Amino acid sequence: MNKAALVDEVQKILSDGTSRAAAERATEAVLDAVKRGLRRDKEVSLVGFGTFAVAVRPARRGFNPHTRQPMKIRAVKTVRFRAGGELRTQA
Repeated sequence: MNKAALVDEVQKILSDGTSRAAAERATEAVLDAVKRGLRRDKEVSLVGFGTFAVAVRPARRGFNPHTRQPMKIRAVKTVRFRAGGELRTQA
């Protein structure tokens, strides 16, 4: 499912004559709130759905696949998701 399909699903769930624009604004608002929560608290927990958490992938040594030369890969922040119990039973 991509973002456009997600907006369509939100519109169907809200029904009652909800416009696509309103469903898109609602979807954007939730995504922005999750982003802000990750920046501020480093974790967003949605009971029954799951938890988004900021994690740091440590620096490591790798190699260039074209030249086989060793190289340093720097540390990077990423977002991890752990599914909640309700989501695991439905998926």
